[in-house]
Amino acid sequence: MNPPLAILSTGLVTSVGLSAPASCAAMRAKVTNPSQTRFMDSEGEWIMAHQVMLEQPWRGLEKLVRMATMAAEEALIGVPKDEWSGIPMLLCVAERERPGRMDGLDGRIFEDICQALGSTFAAESAIVPHGRVAVAMALSKARELVWQQGFAHVLVVAVDSLLNGPTLDRFERQDRLLTGVNSDGFMPGEGAGALLVGRPVKSSPCLTCIGIGLAMEEATQGSDKPLRADGLKQAIELALAEAGREMHQMDFRVTDLSGEQYGFKDATLALSRTLRQRKDEFDTWHPAECTGEVGAAVGVAALALADEGSRKGYAQGATILAHMADDFGSRAALVLHFGAS
Repeated sequence: MNPPLAILSTGLVTSVGLSAPASCAAMRAKVTNPSQTRFMDSEGEWIMAHQVMLEQPWRGLEKLVRMATMAAEEALIGVPKDEWSGIPMLLCVAERERPGRMDGLDGRIFEDICQALGSTFAAESAIVPHGRVAVAMALSKARELVWQQGFAHVLVVAVDSLLNGPTLDRFERQDRLLTGVNSDGFMPGEGAGALLVGRPVKSSPCLTCIGIGLAMEEATQGSDKPLRADGLKQAIELALAEAGREMHQMDFRVTDLSGEQYGFKDATLALSRTLRQRKDEFDTWHPAECTGEVGAAVGVAALALADEGSRKGYAQGATILAHMADDFGSRAALVLHFGAS
């Protein structure tokens, strides 16, 4: 069994809130805030999206940097600034295969975030370009940095936006956007989040990651292979095995599901193949219903919501399963537990 990794603090910037408490309160209340973009679909209708409204009309890479900086500052608020340079930052961004992927995500954005924060970070910092599963991959690396390399803290930052012309055009041509003529789709969004992680603090209740599972799915969306959810099933089973738990011991789930039937089918099949005992209730939280599809940022949104719900007492239990999937076959699952170490 691998050692636990504690989520010590969070930061979140979404279309429904510019901080973790604000965003989580909105998600708890099922608040949404879609607005009209400057992009049109093929029917000549304005595309609706979940846009983050900031004090200035930043766009592109500049807006990603600003959102990431806000989230990172929130997560680091309890750490003296002169200690930031000794913390590795794992920056989660869109996968390289993403249609219309923004230039600068593999190098420049990291430097720009450091400049905006006014600090460097440890040499072990890295970019994690794996979209919706990036946060799970970053936590796996963070666990190694904390428990094997001796870092007191690791900062996981995730930032993404689907609000650019080439990306929206490709998704619309694939019938994946929610529009007036397509109900089987998602509403695009943007956002950023940050997690400060480290070793659990004794006698201080916190949300800890006690199991991580990563796997691959061959029957990706749009392929001609029958979907059996082999990849997500394997990821869940690996996470449960690491945590020493069974599926029926999970109290609820928090996921990256954003409205497409494929994702719900994948999750349902994986559940049917891993749950061995009947549960009367097994609720699913999906932040994307409030924030839109936010790509790499959804992992932090899911964990921040689980953390806030646990601390505020509205979570449906102490043991949580989180799972995510990207468009290219990667699957990830996390087993989380809230309590004192």
